[in-house]
Amino acid sequence: MAKKPKILDNTIAQNKRARFDYHIEDKFEAGISLLGWEVKSLRMGKGQITETYVIIQNGEAYLVGAQIQPLNTVSTHYVIEPNRSRKLLLNRKELSKLVMATEQKGKTIVALALFWKRHLVKCSIAIASGKKQHDKRDTEKDRDWNRQKQRIMSHSTR
Repeated sequence: MAKKPKILDNTIAQNKRARFDYHIEDKFEAGISLLGWEVKSLRMGKGQITETYVIIQNGEAYLVGAQIQPLNTVSTHYVIEPNRSRKLLLNRKELSKLVMATEQKGKTIVALALFWKRHLVKCSIAIASGKKQHDKRDTEKDRDWNRQKQRIMSHSTR
């Protein structure tokens, strides 16, 4: 009997709110400098990146606001800070693009997702500009219409 292939979802955490609140313009993939206990916690799915953003200090990018909850077995051995700033690993060209983008008015850098790439944790970040209230309403209308279209199509095929 042949084994079924495992379907691996490499996503650890997503920031769905970022796509609703911002117009996404340019995406980057960055590595994250993590401690050992943080990697173990992420393997157990204890990461959260809602309301997470990126700041640039001294020519380096940092992920601010990401929460990685410690495992019970680790919290007795280390002084744990779940909301600490974590360094993002980017090359010079990407960092210069990010610096230029943040100097423009209305631009910010947000984290979209944390995911596994082989054995490494990566963060998908994007240069974004904020949406106005009417843009958010348009997004909701489009989403509702697409959902309604799917229902109509599924009922018509039966």
